Amino acid sequence: MRRLLVLSGGHPYEAAPFAALLARLSGWQVEHLVHPDAETAVADGAAAQADALLFYDMPGFTFADGTVTSRPPSPGFVAAIKAHFARGKGAVALHHALAGWADWPEWAQMLGGKFLYRPERLDGRDCLDSGYRHDVDYQAVVVADHPVTQGLPQHFALCDELYLAEIFEDQVTPLIRASHEFAAHNFYSAAHAVAGRVFDNSAWPHPAGSNLVGWTRPVASGHLVYLQFGDGPAAYANPHVRRVLANALDYVTQDKTGETRA
Repeated sequence: MRRLLVLSGGHPYEAAPFAALLARLSGWQVEHLVHPDAETAVADGAAAQADALLFYDMPGFTFADGTVTSRPPSPGFVAAIKAHFARGKGAVALHHALAGWADWPEWAQMLGGKFLYRPERLDGRDCLDSGYRHDVDYQAVVVADHPVTQGLPQHFALCDELYLAEIFEDQVTPLIRASHEFAAHNFYSAAHAVAGRVFDNSAWPHPAGSNLVGWTRPVASGHLVYLQFGDGPAAYANPHVRRVLANALDYVTQDKTGETRA
């Protein structure tokens, strides 16, 4: 049986429904670690025997008194994650994992994008903080014939949170897009929310962004799939989300047969 190491913590979520999602993964022996203990455990070797990693975490932040501070992961954690991909192993990252480890630039490069809680200079560009919008009813649109999208309808309905974030489209293989207008008036400023102004997009002239919500990219000798799905129980229970998650985990652990991955 394949071994899956799940990392969570750093962002609130409903534990029981998420555990039910993990329990439905067939053919996996699941170990679930929660930050801050997860960081230490991975540095101490917890990922060494994992066939795949599932990131549902947002570590490296402290939110207090209307401000956010951040820190990089420990050298041991960084070394363990890099070693996992160097062995040809893979990972799937869900939802708020796009915001994790703000002070570890390689994390964003591995994921293929970054959610910003504050303005930042990224790849030579000055970027505003990212946007969020809860409980969006939208259609997910499959844009690639790929192992991750096998068995999915071309369109499927979701009610989930969406992000207006920095997506490195030129560095990833697009898989799924959202039929939603990714413009500032449809989202709220993350920096405003940190400051206590929740659901506010005033004085936040964020440019229009990518509608990409699912993609894959190589990382060292392995692969990573990012899926923006997964804000809460409605997404966990969606059969198409469950299918694409299972497909993604299969994809990043498929045997090396010499065939070229997209």
